Amino acid sequence: MEKRRADIIAEQLEERIFDGTYTDGDRLDEVRIAEQFGVSRTPLREALQRLARSGLVELVPRRGAFVRQPGPVELLEMFEVMAEVEAVCGRLAAKRISDEALADLHDANDRCQAAVEAQDPDTYYSENERFHKIIYRESGNGFLESETGLLHRRLQPFRRQQLRLRGRMVQSMSEHKIILEALEQGDSETAADALRGHVAIQGEKFHSLMATLKNSAP
Repeated sequence: MEKRRADIIAEQLEERIFDGTYTDGDRLDEVRIAEQFGVSRTPLREALQRLARSGLVELVPRRGAFVRQPGPVELLEMFEVMAEVEAVCGRLAAKRISDEALADLHDANDRCQAAVEAQDPDTYYSENERFHKIIYRESGNGFLESETGLLHRRLQPFRRQQLRLRGRMVQSMSEHKIILEALEQGDSETAADALRGHVAIQGEKFHSLMATLKNSAP
C-alpha cells in the first residue's frame, strides 16, 4: 500500500514539474507536500527517490530535494541511446523469442488497444512498459536486459507523459504492431529498425511535447 501511494505521489509530482508548477532549481518542501497529499514523510521520500532515479529531482544531503529538469540536448542524447539499445534487444529477440513470450506480447498489445479505445494513457503506459520489458528479456542477454531496464526507468516520466498527446497512443499502437509482426517472422533487421524508430520519435518530438504540456496547464 505504501509503495502504491509513493507511485501515485511521484506521478503527480511529475505532472507538476512538466506543467511548470515546479521549475528547474525549485526546492520541494517535504513537510508542505506531505500535508498536501495527506501522507507521512515515508511514502513522500520514496516518491522523491523515484524521481531522483529519473533525474527529475536532485537529492542534496542536509539541504533537501530540488527540481532538476534535463535540458533538451541531454534528453535527446538519452533517447538516442535508448533507441539504439532497444534496437539491439529487438534484433536478438527476433532470433530467440519463445512462443509463450509472443503470446504475452499479443496480450499486452490487446490491452494497449483497449486502453487506446478507452482513452486511458495510464493503462496504456503500464501495458506498453510490459510489452517492452518482454522484448528486453527475450533478447536472451541478461546484461543487455539489465542495462536497458536501467535506462528505461531513467526515461519513464518522459515516455509516460508523451502518451497524453492527441494521437500519440494510436501512433504508438501502430508501431507496436509492426514490431510484433517482425518478431513473429524472425526478421531481426525490421524488428531493430521498428524499435529504433518507435523510441527515437519520442525524443525527436520532445520539444513539442513539453510545449503542449505547458500550454495546457491551468
